[in-house]
Amino acid sequence: MFRSLSIFNYRAWFFGALISNIGAWMQATALSWIVLTVLTDNDAGAVGINMALQFGPQLLLVPISGLVADKFDRRKILLVTQSTMGLLAVALAAITVTGVVQLWMVQLFALAFGVTQSMDAPARQAFVSQLVGRRLLPNAVALNSASFHGARLIGPAVAGLSIAAVGPGWVFALNALTFLAMIIALLAMRRDDLEPSPRGAKGFRDIAQGVKYVGRRDDILIVMVMAVLLGTFGLNFPIFISTMTVEFGHDAESFGLLSSSMAIGSVTGALLAARAEHPRYSLIIGGLGLFALGAAGAAWSPNIWFFGLTLAALGLFGQLFMTNANSQIQLSTAPEMRGRVMALYSAVFLGGTPIGAPIVGFVANALGPRWGIMVAVVAAAIAFGIGVIWWMRARKADRLTRTGTLNVPPITQTLDTRN
Repeated sequence: MFRSLSIFNYRAWFFGALISNIGAWMQATALSWIVLTVLTDNDAGAVGINMALQFGPQLLLVPISGLVADKFDRRKILLVTQSTMGLLAVALAAITVTGVVQLWMVQLFALAFGVTQSMDAPARQAFVSQLVGRRLLPNAVALNSASFHGARLIGPAVAGLSIAAVGPGWVFALNALTFLAMIIALLAMRRDDLEPSPRGAKGFRDIAQGVKYVGRRDDILIVMVMAVLLGTFGLNFPIFISTMTVEFGHDAESFGLLSSSMAIGSVTGALLAARAEHPRYSLIIGGLGLFALGAAGAAWSPNIWFFGLTLAALGLFGQLFMTNANSQIQLSTAPEMRGRVMALYSAVFLGGTPIGAPIVGFVANALGPRWGIMVAVVAAAIAFGIGVIWWMRARKADRLTRTGTLNVPPITQTLDTRN
């Protein structure tokens, strides 16, 4: 389960990321809470707009971010992006602690953070293969998810308690300090032990190659279609959790604990994925179906305790999809194309938030938070249906090709539909 941790560079990465991710979840919790309860009067739409500003650059800058990840040293890219996000966190802490923070300032911060994150995400995901190589990549991706969601178990709970005790500004200050862990880890790595980084992109004329590559690969394309539906409408948990916390009449501490409840399921899902030798399409598609059922339970929870249990289930089911999808795309992508393909994946998975978050926020304002969650139910159910139809067609085409009754290539050149 922990095979990748035998490699020094990955150990440095894992523990640096764990500390940094704790800070990131503290910041995300505090940011959603002050927008909803301090800077507005329980306006879920404002939370949605803030999310749109943060994740919009993932979509708009995907051609450039993918090119950068394939053209330049990914370790150096990450040093720049992590340092920049740390400085932004310092600025946010300063304006909040001094009491001058306004909604437009938080929105400007979200946009700046989103632009930086759009460069960080594809380089970060593609860099993992340089740390561990192809054989251990699925295990490393799963452990990354465990680290990310393990931090989610701690960060929101600490943030909720800290907001109540000292205020959100000091939460942002603590997050700024945690970026040092990732920077130190990157500087400490043994560069001679890193896998070579293929230089597949030479200029802007190569940007379109990433899109064309995905268009020719239906096994990658179908995962991205499912990801865009889930990412756009299904993963707006800052809105879901904050509005349901208010719906049940609870405070910031409960908001943080609910976020941590979801992380318990996410960590469990990531550790289960780490045990597998390779990703499975059955878990990608099945995870979506179970996510839809779990979201329906969350939408109609009779009390906050039941809601917390459904969040844990959603964390587990969502992680089954995300970890297997990420590993499948990375393993089936040519190394020289990986940065551009992962930039596209990040764009469709996170870049849909600028569209989905305001819609979900509007529905929550107009009809109530439970109906906002129902938007996620419908999106996940549609994605599940699309995945099932494709999988059945792929298996049929694969069987016909193997038996020689169909004289055309199978529906995908790389898919082993038996998994």
